[in-house]
Amino acid sequence: MTSNDALTDVAGLRVGHAHVAGDRALTGTTVVLAPEGGVVAAVDVRGGGPATRETDALDPRNIVQRVEAVVLTGGSAYGLDSASGVMAWLEERGRGIRVGPDPSQVVPVVPAAGVFDLGRGGDWRVRPNAATGRAAVEAAAGTESGAPVAEGGVGAGTGALVGPVKGGVGTASLVLDSGITVAALVVANAAGSAIDPLTGVLYGRYLNGRTEYPAPEVHEAAQRRLAELRERNGPPPLNTTLAVVATDAGLSRAQAHKLAGTAHDGIARAVRPVHLLNDGDTVFALATGQLPLAEGDPLALNEVLAAGADVVTRAIVSAVEAAESVAGPGGTFPSYRELYRLD
Repeated sequence: MTSNDALTDVAGLRVGHAHVAGDRALTGTTVVLAPEGGVVAAVDVRGGGPATRETDALDPRNIVQRVEAVVLTGGSAYGLDSASGVMAWLEERGRGIRVGPDPSQVVPVVPAAGVFDLGRGGDWRVRPNAATGRAAVEAAAGTESGAPVAEGGVGAGTGALVGPVKGGVGTASLVLDSGITVAALVVANAAGSAIDPLTGVLYGRYLNGRTEYPAPEVHEAAQRRLAELRERNGPPPLNTTLAVVATDAGLSRAQAHKLAGTAHDGIARAVRPVHLLNDGDTVFALATGQLPLAEGDPLALNEVLAAGADVVTRAIVSAVEAAESVAGPGGTFPSYRELYRLD
């Protein structure tokens, strides 16, 4: 399979985006759709202000073994209603936990997490709902396996910010020497900054030993403009970075939980500060189980854990670099590319 450097490089996973229509709307929903039969899933929440749904079901001590979809959404806690549209779509197809003698008697477990983007488009009461979630899952189902994933201001990243600059959706993947694929999709919407104030380089770029720096005059101009916009836009609101990290390795639920936890390191490398009280940073981990971990090696999971953090960092860089500037009644939010004259 050709690599798209995307979450969909994990065979069987599909991604769909939908946004809320309207001149004063700047929000949307993204759905990660598993292959029929579901995938092993786990979650790790480290932000102090999360907006989540069905995350307790993913605790390894509880009964849910597999999930059919994960929802990432704008609209903060209001936007979690978008998961209802995904549940309805799954129920219509008999996908979920069988709870009765009839195959149609299922309860789809759809974990969800929301970012705070209320009012970004200028209307506080605009947020995703069940129809938005349904549109996103239908978009995911309509893609081919291994399809590219749109990045930037799409889906749940439509109204995302990273500090004072435009954020959005980003994705990345890699293949380990063992042949196992590890990939991530993020919604970068952090209270902290992704930009090193000393150099103008994205923090996540240091992961690969970045040595190219913006010209000093470009960096100084960017910092001046950001300072002006902070005055105009007012104080930053509540924020959150969300991620789905996935692998085709066969992981237990406990191992998937470990993967979700260590993947948070990828956020910490790319955004500073992170995991604040006004963040809701949440990472989901998915494992499709197509390839086994090396038998007889108790540390075989380590390479998957390390890769999970790396692809999350790279996905955040991709999100910020793919974002486009937005100006409207909700504020003026420049892109990193515009500020540092990369277009």
